[in-house]
This record gives sequence, C-alpha cells and structure tokens, in this order.
Amino acid sequence: MYSSGMSTSERLIESTRELLWERGYVGTSPKAILERADAGQGSMYHHFKGKPDLALAAIRRTAEEMRATAEGVLDGPGTPYERVEAYLRRERDVLRGCPIGRLTMDPDVIASAELRAPVEETLDWIRARVAGIVEEGKEQGQFVPSLDGREIAAAVVATVQGGYVLARASGSPAAFDAGVRGLLSLLAPRPA
Repeated sequence: MYSSGMSTSERLIESTRELLWERGYVGTSPKAILERADAGQGSMYHHFKGKPDLALAAIRRTAEEMRATAEGVLDGPGTPYERVEAYLRRERDVLRGCPIGRLTMDPDVIASAELRAPVEETLDWIRARVAGIVEEGKEQGQFVPSLDGREIAAAVVATVQGGYVLARASGSPAAFDAGVRGLLSLLAPRPA
C-alpha cells in the first residue's frame, strides 16, 4: 500500500490520517493503524507516546496539507472573485467529505484541546484568508462596499462544509455544487 522507502513512522501517520477520515477517532484502533501501516505491534509506541500523540501528528499533517491546497488556490492568479470561485470549485472528493471538517463531528477530537487545535487553526486560517480576499475585492470596487469580509468568509467555509454534509446525505455531489453556485451568484461582481 505504501512505498517501500517510507519509514515506519510515516506509514503510521498516513494510516492514521486515512482511518481518522474514514472512521473517526474512536473507530481508529491501534490495531487497525498497525494493520494498515503494515507495522509491528510495538512500532506505534516506539515512535509515538500512544494513540493521542499519533492522532495529533496525523491531524496536523492533514491540516497542513489542507492549508497548502487552499493557499495554492487562494493565492493563485485572477481577481478576488475568481480566486474565491477557484477555491469553491476546486477538485474535491465531495462524497468522501472533508478530512478536517469531519473531525469537528468527532466528540473525542472536540473534547481534546490538543487534538482540536489544528482543526480550529486551519478553519480560522481559511476564513482569515478569504476575508482578506473579499476586502481586497472591495478596495478594487469588485464587491459592494457593504460586504463584510469576515461574514463572507464564514459563509464560504459554511458552504463548503455544509455542502459536504448535504452531498454525503444525498449520495450525490449535486447538493454541494448547488450551494457553490448559489453563493457565487450572490458574490458575483457588480457591473462596472
């Protein structure tokens, strides 16, 4: 499953990332992690203090990856509207859901300040970045002056995260796509 050059600790982190996305924290047992990583029984405790420590490394890695992907789109070419549009329309496995957003539904992750921190920081970062782009668009006259960048950013994140939920519930990405189209129509630049 993993490349032969990947270290045991990397295989453990990657396995945990996948299992957290698929099963959540409680459903991710040390045995399942070890089986998926093709690692020996003592490997997890050799590289990590235990499941919480390994889960934190996995969540941090997922958060970093999500932030890098969002940054690549949000800092890409185009007008502020086009960059927000690119973020909303970027390729996603909609029916699988968001690996970070799904953690917000996990009571054990939310109950742990340490496990919750990378989730919260990532969502805060995306909101702040989108808010800045909206403010940039207002300064350029692309968006109406009455828009509040923070509120629009919250709506963008809510549309993405809620779109995942609606798509998974219906078994179709159509609900996600409809939410994106609706938000983009509300944000459409005002005519010059």
